[in-house]
Amino acid sequence: MAATLVIFLREGVEASMIVSILLAYLDRIGQRRHFRDVLAGVAAAMLLACGGGIAAYYTIRSYDGSRVQTIFETVTFAVAAVLLTYMTFWMRSHARSISGELRRRAEAALGRRRRLGICLLAFQAVGREGLETAVFTLAIIFATGTRGTLWGALLGLALAGFVAVAVYKLGRRVRLGAFFTTIGALLMVFAAGLVADTVENLQQLGWVRLWSNQLWNTSGALPESSALGDIFHSLFGYADRPTPLQLVAYLAYLAAALTAFLLLGRHGAPAPAPGASRTAERLSTSDS
Repeated sequence: MAATLVIFLREGVEASMIVSILLAYLDRIGQRRHFRDVLAGVAAAMLLACGGGIAAYYTIRSYDGSRVQTIFETVTFAVAAVLLTYMTFWMRSHARSISGELRRRAEAALGRRRRLGICLLAFQAVGREGLETAVFTLAIIFATGTRGTLWGALLGLALAGFVAVAVYKLGRRVRLGAFFTTIGALLMVFAAGLVADTVENLQQLGWVRLWSNQLWNTSGALPESSALGDIFHSLFGYADRPTPLQLVAYLAYLAAALTAFLLLGRHGAPAPAPGASRTAERLSTSDS
């Protein structure tokens, strides 16, 4: 539950920022008639992400307990770890410029007088967040089970909605930069756990035989299948019977990713466009 809560909170806030920027820009230039095109693109993106995630989940469930399932889970863990790392670093370095970039792309679409262009812009921007979330959710379900996943997702989305309203109402007093830094650092811990899960599956498949002996066994005191063990596993990558390679991969990734993330230089914020709406200007300085 905790892992999906943080994932959906982070992705929900980013998606709501994207939609708010597009709607604010269209409102400023007197093109409110295109609101429905943005919302249509958002709805299509959500349907694609949900449909793809559900289809993938039920497809792999038909191979429950088989080698095919283990291979699919391994690929999902690896892809989720890569995506988590990439999108967290991308947001860290592009938070100040995302508003201007979206406005420029919206202006180009309107310049060609293509309603479809605005719809596709919203679909592409939100769809990326949705597909990432679907992959992360699958990885969490495979690693910890379905218990609490739905509740965590719903609570995360509710909190994301609250943050979005707070940004709109409070503007600069909401430090989205600090929010994304904190959530980003936590996601690096999640990704380290996914790296360890990937290594564990590779060893179970027999594809990696290096350092595959068991380091310790705490399954009697705190099994991964327990409620507390599930939380520790999803949040911190806890394993009750890890191998040396799992531990080394976890610590090496965590040290490298956190160090790079926290030391990443911040880029200067671009000047807001003349006459930009208050909402768009607030969002464009989200890292201030």
